[in-house]
Amino acid sequence: MSITERKQQVPKRILTSLLASVSAGVVPRAGAPYMAIGRTDEINAFLSDLELVSEDGGGMRFLVGRYGSGKSFLIQLVRGYALERDFVTADVDLSPERRLYGSGGSGVATYRELMKNLASKASPDGAALPKILARWLTTLQAEVMERGFSPDMPEFSEKLRALVFEKLREVEFFVGGFDFSKVITAYFDAWNESDELAAEQKKSACLRWLRGEFSNKTEARAALGFHVSIIIDDDNWYDFLKLWAALVRLMGYRGMVVFIDECVNLYKIVHRISRENNYEKILSMFNDTLQGRAPGLELILGGTPQFLEDTRRGLFSYEALRSRLCDSRFSAEGYKNLIGPVIRLRRLSDDELLALIVRITNLHAQNYNWEPRITMDQMQQFLQLCLSRAGADSMITPREMLRDYMTVLHILMQNPDATFESVLGSAVTLKTDRRAAEEAEEQIAASTSREPSAVNFKPEDIDF
Repeated sequence: MSITERKQQVPKRILTSLLASVSAGVVPRAGAPYMAIGRTDEINAFLSDLELVSEDGGGMRFLVGRYGSGKSFLIQLVRGYALERDFVTADVDLSPERRLYGSGGSGVATYRELMKNLASKASPDGAALPKILARWLTTLQAEVMERGFSPDMPEFSEKLRALVFEKLREVEFFVGGFDFSKVITAYFDAWNESDELAAEQKKSACLRWLRGEFSNKTEARAALGFHVSIIIDDDNWYDFLKLWAALVRLMGYRGMVVFIDECVNLYKIVHRISRENNYEKILSMFNDTLQGRAPGLELILGGTPQFLEDTRRGLFSYEALRSRLCDSRFSAEGYKNLIGPVIRLRRLSDDELLALIVRITNLHAQNYNWEPRITMDQMQQFLQLCLSRAGADSMITPREMLRDYMTVLHILMQNPDATFESVLGSAVTLKTDRRAAEEAEEQIAASTSREPSAVNFKPEDIDF
């Protein structure tokens, strides 16, 4: 096998998960940098945003691309870069149960998922909330000790509590900031409690409130042991994201980056009023971050071109967003502009796709400890086969290409008698026969149908 790329050594746990995700067409949660090819300009645009956020700025980006074009992969890649640079990150995939605005808990469900996936450099896999708070309180302890107080002094706890109050005073002017500070102070009191059982119960109650897990104020009051005037719910969860962005800056982090993927689920909302309420929430986020009302917060939303451009149900159906996000009349085809709020993912070049195939071949060989029976010429032949399909020159996506290529590698590894030519030959024949059968069925259907069938009716087509 002649492969020009130098092999990378990847930890086994990450490599196995990475290849399993690629084979299934799923974006890997860990290990994305090991197979990153291209997207240098897009990554640099996001990194420049991180520098702005670290200087107490804010930002919002819309990452737009077709299914399988690499949106979610790029999000995970940027997430990794943000963690390396000491940002706190949180990510969520929207769904029918998780929206930006909605009654019945669909709004706060998004917040809960974000808190579940809260990550830091020390906890890159999520669930970092307790560790972030513990790190901060430990830092404050060290600060009190630098002032000449040791933990065995009677006044040490008082000085530490006074320092906590002093730090939290800076977030009290935010919406919900008073109760937010109150709960974090209660967490500190529990963290400083000598009775371990009572301390764990109090800390658990405080974490539940911070994660938005209480359904009403009565339940929260009973668990916390003191009065709170609000709880995190469908209406105010975004205000608490801004609070977290301000607090993590006080804790010593450079800022907070929130990734919201699968925004196409907002486009799929059938009822117009509900859909527009979600778009109004996006407008509020956009205005906050770009007008300096959300310092230390970067929002990155991923969606399809339909989610953005559809004038009937997409963001462009909401005039206030369309006027902010549409392309300028001077934006001609062929020019790139990565400074605006919308980043459109271009198709990877042929050379980049080939480099991706080479990278996957090396990773596959390393993970399964075998020597793939495939040459560089055969890799180029596979790419040409993928590009030869109608429309593939502009529409091919890394996901579909890699899933097919992983299948070829799996077959060659498990069948010693199989050759590259025989595997590709059978695949081409199978697809050709299947397409011929489909065309025949379409011709039969066209000749027998005289009027549209009622079976084709879909409730989603109704626009209330």
